Amino acid sequence: MSIIEVKNLKKYFPVTGGVFLRRTGWVYAVDDVSFTVNRGETLGIVGESGCGKTTLGRCIMGMYDFTHGEVIACGQSVSKLNSSQRRPLAAKLQMIFQDPFESLDPRQTVRQILEEKYQIHSRAGKDLDSAIETLIEQVGLLPDSLLKYPHEFSGGQRQRIGIARAVSMNPDIIICDEPVSALDVSVQSKILNLLLKLQEKMGLTYIFISHDLSVVRHISDRIAVMYLGKIVEIADAQTIYNHACHPYTKALLSAIPIPDPTLKKERILLKGEVPSVENPPPGCRFNTRCPHAKDICRQSEPSLFANKTDPLHRTACHFFS
Repeated sequence: MSIIEVKNLKKYFPVTGGVFLRRTGWVYAVDDVSFTVNRGETLGIVGESGCGKTTLGRCIMGMYDFTHGEVIACGQSVSKLNSSQRRPLAAKLQMIFQDPFESLDPRQTVRQILEEKYQIHSRAGKDLDSAIETLIEQVGLLPDSLLKYPHEFSGGQRQRIGIARAVSMNPDIIICDEPVSALDVSVQSKILNLLLKLQEKMGLTYIFISHDLSVVRHISDRIAVMYLGKIVEIADAQTIYNHACHPYTKALLSAIPIPDPTLKKERILLKGEVPSVENPPPGCRFNTRCPHAKDICRQSEPSLFANKTDPLHRTACHFFS
């Protein structure tokens, strides 16, 4: 059963210039993206910086107005709710941010940061102190952490506080926006294991955004690969890693380092620069860097075609579906 449905979502940002700041163009951050996420599932979204991953996550959260399309979360259309109607949905739909130091108020103690969430959603009852102490222990921190300020913690500990804030309302969905990219590798695994533990205990659904395919593989059930605002391939995690079809996905996979120095791995080096999101190339957006590009790739934009042997494996390519 799907808990999130994204239908033909587009988010364009205006580009302005001149003395009167007139619109001179658009940034096509997210351009006609569709997918569903089932309850209790983790969908990983990967791609290079600037491909639209974070914008997509913030659109699902309702932080950005859509240019076109629809997002249905927990049975409600995000774009059709006003501010008062959106608050109950906001409790079910939470976000973990990339930089925990920037997302935590440095003037508040950890207790105040967590209490604020309960107050916003009118859940500050008699058992608030007990609930917050249980919450902070649940993410692996000691109760005396509640009296400290964010600057007194390491990066990994600050991210645990961010996770505690996200799960405090018992949400159904959490958008994880590169939650481990700012952390050391040794700390990354602990945070990922914590997220998996909370998912199993609370029945959470994750959308996990990252540029690191090795991290996404550890936590995701399915993976969507984005390039210049579009999904170019989507399938379950094992299929992506073992039977990727799109040339861009294959190039990303070839860049994952192998921990054994005796093994040799052929690296696929893409030529050229990533095109501008203000002026994407016609046809397939990957055609300017694709080693297999033909005339049809420059003229016609491919849709996400289902694989002949696996209907759940879809690829936006004229030749490798």
